[in-house]
Amino acid sequence: MSVPRRLLWDIFCTIVDNYGDIGITWRLARQLVHEHDQSVRLWVDDLASFHAIHPEVDPKAESQTLAGVEIRHWGEPLASVQPGDVVIEALACHLPESFEKAMATRQPTPVWVNLEYLSAEDWVADCHGLPSPHPRLPLTKYFFMPGYLPGTGGVLKEANLAAARDTFQGHPATRSEFWRSLGLPEGSDDECRISLFSYQNSSVASLFATWAAGPAPSRCLVPAGKVLADVAAYFGVTDITVGRTLCRDRLTVHILPMLDQDTYDRLLWACDCNFVRGEDSFVRAQWAQKPLVWQAYRQEDGAHWPKIGAFLAHYCARLEDRTAQALRHLWQLWNEGSDVGPAWRSFWAQRLELTAGAVSWAEELERHGDLAGNLLHFCQKKL
Repeated sequence: MSVPRRLLWDIFCTIVDNYGDIGITWRLARQLVHEHDQSVRLWVDDLASFHAIHPEVDPKAESQTLAGVEIRHWGEPLASVQPGDVVIEALACHLPESFEKAMATRQPTPVWVNLEYLSAEDWVADCHGLPSPHPRLPLTKYFFMPGYLPGTGGVLKEANLAAARDTFQGHPATRSEFWRSLGLPEGSDDECRISLFSYQNSSVASLFATWAAGPAPSRCLVPAGKVLADVAAYFGVTDITVGRTLCRDRLTVHILPMLDQDTYDRLLWACDCNFVRGEDSFVRAQWAQKPLVWQAYRQEDGAHWPKIGAFLAHYCARLEDRTAQALRHLWQLWNEGSDVGPAWRSFWAQRLELTAGAVSWAEELERHGDLAGNLLHFCQKKL
């Protein structure tokens, strides 16, 4: 197999109201540099939000290099640069017109890729790789569709991720040190540890009440985010800050800071169950091989429901009917914002089967290759 030649990549990312877009593009940029010896310029419009998940980022710098990636502030007007060999329009952002014109005059013209959001829907494979000619300029944009099945672009996964996860999960001393690094106790053998990273959700009150009245202690780890308003409402407090611990009966809730990506991965690996949201944390929870509950980004036209249904159709295919039904019911109610108490109890009664299913799912995903490698191969063929 020939070694891919070194290319210059321009990856553009806009941050709307959450951290998923920058989380995905930053992982992609790092992996292209570290594993594939590529050169990457990452253009970001909101460096302050980037700083929240990667504290080394200087939110005031117009240009900086971190982890081998050149990070540029995407301001208006955009700094005048020669476009790279590959240009990635990530996750529904749109390139500045001036940059498109510069692409059209470059010889050869760059490989232009629209990196779409991840979906398990059937149409994804049909659209993967399709060309879209520019209406005015001599440019062609290609759709690159992340996905879970053959014929799609796959999902992000670093080459050493599985080994790092298995080492972490296989060494109790390593996990104990991780909990101490967060200022948390190790916990008892009968305690259930759950991470909760979600958008605001009115189901939180019923979930917490169920855990508080449960037969065993539950410890919930909540990274700072929009769900803190629901946490505060349940406990009847007006001011909820990072570092605070809240208790009610058999439930203990710890408010964590917004974690950097590597620390968040370890949190997912260390917990017994993970509530996640959007795309980036959802994918990382799948690689953690633990039971998970996903809150999709809610869309006014209900377009998130087909995405949930499509994923569950594939994910539940390897589960027994009773286990699949319990998982589907909890996800449905959680995404509706309904009472999830009885559904959680049915779900957690299947935790051994859910864990086995999570391991089997991750092993299946590995067979399709990772997104960064698939994307590099796709672009190399277009050059």
